[in-house]
Amino acid sequence: MRVLVVEDERLLADTIADGLRRLSMAVDVCYDGDAAMERVGVHDYDVVVLDRDLPGTPGDEVCRALLDDGGEARVLMLTAAAGIDDRISGLDTGADDYLTKPFAFGELVARLRALARRARPALPPVLSRAGVVLDLPRHQASRDGRHLSLSRKEFAVLEVLMRAEGAVVSVEDLLEKAWDEHADPFTNAVRVAIGTLRRKLGDPPVIETVPGAGYRIG
Repeated sequence: MRVLVVEDERLLADTIADGLRRLSMAVDVCYDGDAAMERVGVHDYDVVVLDRDLPGTPGDEVCRALLDDGGEARVLMLTAAAGIDDRISGLDTGADDYLTKPFAFGELVARLRALARRARPALPPVLSRAGVVLDLPRHQASRDGRHLSLSRKEFAVLEVLMRAEGAVVSVEDLLEKAWDEHADPFTNAVRVAIGTLRRKLGDPPVIETVPGAGYRIG
């Protein structure tokens, strides 16, 4: 899952991002609305965690821009305003969900997962292909009943491949979905992650290299 966290409280934003990265999500962070407008124009996000009260471009305008752009990103709006009128206003702006501060991190994650399941196409909580099972809520992976001990990045790469349902995923798409915006496009990180994944998945191989195109799980 590729997530953008937009929050002007830097400590809170960085804490959220660190927690989501531990769950193998690719997370970008910005601290004002102007930067958020730039990011959503460049990257395709699955979910945007959006503070409503932002310096620069207000959160409501960022939300409207996402809606007007016709993208598939879901918006989870964060705010300290807990009144019913505030929640109604936020949802009417175009947000898919609304979470008031302070909040429990576990609830934030659960809401992100729920929004991902409402994405187009929908993301089920458990992915299964070629004997490989990926349980997203539990952050667990197995093959033919054998537990797989994966790093956060390996888990993220495997999730992207499995979400493709047999279609070829390019190196560029893997970098876009499993790494954050600071990833070097010329890095060999994808090749290294694929190599370690293949070793951990074992035989017979399930990740196929498609020369000049990318990788897929058959």
